[in-house]
Amino acid sequence: DDLSNEAFPYYSARSIAVGEVPVTALRLSYVGELGWELYCSSEFGARLFTLLWEAGERIGGVVVAGRAAFDTLRLEKGYRLWGTDVTAEDDPYEAGLGFAVRLKKPEFLGRDALLAAKERGPRRRLVCLTLDDPAVVVMGKEPIIAGGEVAGYVTSAGFGYSVNRSLAYGYLPPDHAEPGASVEIEYFGERYPATVAREPLFDPDGARLRA
Repeated sequence: DDLSNEAFPYYSARSIAVGEVPVTALRLSYVGELGWELYCSSEFGARLFTLLWEAGERIGGVVVAGRAAFDTLRLEKGYRLWGTDVTAEDDPYEAGLGFAVRLKKPEFLGRDALLAAKERGPRRRLVCLTLDDPAVVVMGKEPIIAGGEVAGYVTSAGFGYSVNRSLAYGYLPPDHAEPGASVEIEYFGERYPATVAREPLFDPDGARLRA
């Protein structure tokens, strides 16, 4: 199958074959790099992995990356995770996902609530935080202190090896959510300074996804 940019552009999907395994290939990447997501029926999963692993060994450099690596890569890229960074209690404008809302579409479930949320404006915002000490890595759900008070909480966190920074995402009131704002994250009784960062930290123009 032709996997070139011209034949298989970014953010498109096609049915292809990997060896004898039929897959649905999506030209997108949740880790911020040029790549594909491959979906197949569960009975073909082991065979698909074997084919990919053997092909990777022939060209060299193939690795099996774990879920923690996957998670920190998406944090560097600013990708939200449903159930962690965004839940049914959050609206897309607060979560930085307003660009994905199409209010001009025909009537749909939740449209009135979204209209009201947009008109009201965000009461809080999901922001990227970098801990001032890169040796400090938090886990998630820690309180964020701003102005001497608990102002929010960490939704997800990890160390970003591509940017060499300790990262955390969390919700903060708008007056504490601008890039450059200083806050603290409380972790096991200790408070650690952190700074609101402009996101995404890795490849902000998305050039690597379209390479």
